[in-house]
Amino acid sequence: MTDILSRIKQSRPYAGNAMHIPRAAQLKARSLCWQFNHCDPADVARQHDVLMRLFGTYHGSVYLMPEFHCDFGFNIHFKGFALVNYNCVMLDTSPIVIGRSVLLGPGVVLACAGHPLDPGQRKSGAYETSAPITIADNVWIGANTTVCGGVEIGEGSVIGAGSVVNKNIPAGVLAAGVPCKVLRQLNSADKLDASAFEF
Repeated sequence: MTDILSRIKQSRPYAGNAMHIPRAAQLKARSLCWQFNHCDPADVARQHDVLMRLFGTYHGSVYLMPEFHCDFGFNIHFKGFALVNYNCVMLDTSPIVIGRSVLLGPGVVLACAGHPLDPGQRKSGAYETSAPITIADNVWIGANTTVCGGVEIGEGSVIGAGSVVNKNIPAGVLAAGVPCKVLRQLNSADKLDASAFEF
């Protein structure tokens, strides 16, 4: 099991036999996710305790909304403040690294795991592929977006709602679509007029 866990934690793509997935580690993550999802919303200390035991790297400035689900948890690393909105799923069969000041909209899926294209291999259920996901600082990923394994999203970029991100996205751009494509560079015209807001 140690060799399998080492492979799962490595920062490069791999192909493996799905029958060798460490079920005990998955069961621990499922239990912790269940505990978090059923916490009293007012019991912040309990939520913090559960997430400290779930994630590989966790900060008190990470705000996670239920329902949340993941495969292992130990493969998810937050670098600082992040907002993970309702109903997010992270299939962390490879490392998922989430930078500082990252916003994940409701229903976002970060899916490192994959399956063979060949139907015979897929039918056998024995094969699985995986590749890491890296999200740089100050990224906003809109609601119901799926980010596939092997993808890196550059600093400050915005991914439009409902996108499927299967290729790397550079820094400082607005990207959207299925598949996700760069629409344009972000610029000073994108700043909201602060004087128009009331607080």
